[in-house]
Amino acid sequence: MQNEIKRVGVIGAGSWGSALAIASSRAYPVTLWTHREEQAQYINYCRSNPKYLPAEILMPENILVTGEFNELSSCDLLIVSTPLNAVREILERLKILFDDINEVPDLFLVSKGFEAGSGKLPHEIVNDVLPNFSRFGLLIGPSFAKEVAIGLPTAITLASSDSTFATKWMHQLNGIPNFRIYAHDDVIGSEVGSAIKNVLAIAVGISDGLSLGYNARAALITRSLNELSALVLALGGKKETIYGLTGIGDLILTCTGDLSRNRKVGQELALGKTIDEVVTSLGHVAEGVSTAREIYLKAQQLKIDMPIVNCVYNIIYNKADIHKEVSNLLSRAPKVEFV
Repeated sequence: MQNEIKRVGVIGAGSWGSALAIASSRAYPVTLWTHREEQAQYINYCRSNPKYLPAEILMPENILVTGEFNELSSCDLLIVSTPLNAVREILERLKILFDDINEVPDLFLVSKGFEAGSGKLPHEIVNDVLPNFSRFGLLIGPSFAKEVAIGLPTAITLASSDSTFATKWMHQLNGIPNFRIYAHDDVIGSEVGSAIKNVLAIAVGISDGLSLGYNARAALITRSLNELSALVLALGGKKETIYGLTGIGDLILTCTGDLSRNRKVGQELALGKTIDEVVTSLGHVAEGVSTAREIYLKAQQLKIDMPIVNCVYNIIYNKADIHKEVSNLLSRAPKVEFV
């Protein structure tokens, strides 16, 4: 690939895809693909995407929005920003579009979680669909789409098993204002941390929704970090990743920020709404809902004690009484903090 970036492609015109397109357009021309042609026409005409970002946030003119997938063939970098359960289909389409796997541009994935059904992480999906393709990384970390779109300072991780790939793109994209990328080689640890924090944020949202107080919030976030750490290490992640942007950084933001969709899910559940009502009213994908089931199953398989995840799973999938689940969590047998 040439050093000069001629065009960045963003696949998926939801909140995060739109925000990344706007941020990238501050340095490069962008093609933003959506599977809905009517959405492409609307954005091209009105220069906004009000379903996913505030209407006053405008798309710069150097962003071409299209419903034609083959428009992505001219891009030097592709950022896949669809929900995780659509990633496999997108990769299959890319394989068809480029014929030769070696012609597929460098890829970033920003989706978080475990694939429903298979329980696979994003990098495993890439390995399934594009075997022996190594030119990809995970662009993940503490970031809200709205803040990225309006240009507020953001630090994020580019995790890749190929450290040369991650370092190259860290420098290549350094020209995007207020968007700082840190290269990292712990793909599994970064993926797991960014996945489980969405489930843990639902728990914190429940606590806040029940007005249990700041003491409870602090305790819950701290004990959540313990569960995040256990899963990261059990699946082969590195210890230092836990204390980085995709670990404690992402956990703090998602558990405390008012823009957090997953925290909002917890708050709405605390008001007595069903999970179906919450998801419908939210209008956006909250990855923690589906991820709660996959992480619960992973914990059972690995024999990891994850009481906070279990609580969220029971509330969402077993329709457990929310007050009883919280009571059960607080009445667990006492234990030494560090064992």
